[in-house]
Amino acid sequence: MTPDTRRWIEADKAHGWHPFTPQDAWTAPGHEPLVIVRGEGAWLWDSEGRRYLDGNSSIWTNIHGHGHPAINAAIRRQLDQIAHSSYLGFANPRASELAARLAGLFPPGTLERVFFSDDGSTAMEVALKMAIQYRLQTGEPARTRFAAFHNAYHGDTMGAASLGGVSRFFDRFRRFGMPVDFVAGLDQLEALDPASLAAVVIEPLIQGVNEMRPWPAGMLRGLRDWCDRHGVHLVLDEVMTGFGRTGAMFACQREDVIPDFLCLAKGLTGGYLPLAATLTTAGVYDAFRGDPGNAFYYGHSYTANPLGCAAALASLDLFEQEDTLPRLQPEIRRMGELLAGLAGHPRVREVRQCGYIAGIELAEGLGEATCLAARRHGLLTRPIRDTLVLMPPLCTRGGELEQAVEAIRRSLPA
Repeated sequence: MTPDTRRWIEADKAHGWHPFTPQDAWTAPGHEPLVIVRGEGAWLWDSEGRRYLDGNSSIWTNIHGHGHPAINAAIRRQLDQIAHSSYLGFANPRASELAARLAGLFPPGTLERVFFSDDGSTAMEVALKMAIQYRLQTGEPARTRFAAFHNAYHGDTMGAASLGGVSRFFDRFRRFGMPVDFVAGLDQLEALDPASLAAVVIEPLIQGVNEMRPWPAGMLRGLRDWCDRHGVHLVLDEVMTGFGRTGAMFACQREDVIPDFLCLAKGLTGGYLPLAATLTTAGVYDAFRGDPGNAFYYGHSYTANPLGCAAALASLDLFEQEDTLPRLQPEIRRMGELLAGLAGHPRVREVRQCGYIAGIELAEGLGEATCLAARRHGLLTRPIRDTLVLMPPLCTRGGELEQAVEAIRRSLPA
């Protein structure tokens, strides 16, 4: 171990606090965390010079690869002008351009308004608070509940956490959050009183933290129809699925669904900087006009920060310049072929895929150990319980994808 690596690890263990991590195990004398120091394309390097394929896109964020020259240049250009200015009481060029670009990704007259925030959790907080305030300001004060789905994950701030269906993460905080009715599927919504609901919230096409479990085909379309029949808003959490992960720019487009609120983060800046957006309709926006007391009194210090907006605009440009989505389609098929070969392994229980997202469910107790073993074969990823996530940057190509799957195969016990 180099002196720099040792110094960084010692400082980390003495003063850091990592998310979703039992700290006794992390700070144990025998544990040597990887210190990531560099990235290029789909690859990462640690402080000891070892190279790894970024198998989960640095927690589902990176889209076009690390160190992409176009995004780097856009950030540098913006940095030469200004790094940050307040969006409270002021506008900035990049935020104006990005709002227009995001709205332009949907049909005219649909998602016309963009409220910026910081991350996936705050994008959800925006949608939840807007949904409630909308009802209070349109003569429906009884509609203050939400419907969400078992095993869902929508973030960790208090409002977003109350919609989470993973007991380990959220049960201790449940009584402090939003009023929520949990259902297992579309059929169970019929048992609820729709007159009490402000909105239904869902991860479209696939649940992420629920070990990468896809929804049945047509489920999202059916949910949109149910919401329309009962006057309930539909909130889509596309924090994970947005920006090409499912093979379309947004998962909802695969079933021709337009929500009332669309929450975006993670890949919005190509995985470079914290930035989130909540898109909604003119009908929702209009309920916050008129009386100054109707305004949406919510925001963050770095909302619409120019650096993040510059990165996001460059990322959207790359989708067009590099034909990202058309070029991704054969890679999605190749992923399916490679995973089909892995599915027959005696330690693999099930392989689940949605676009360029995959979950490989292993026999009980093998998740963490297999991910650690995969490092020796040049792959970095994390398990969700015993399900390995394979969600590389969209720039990953066939040969690299083959290396990732082979690393998993070689890491499984016989």
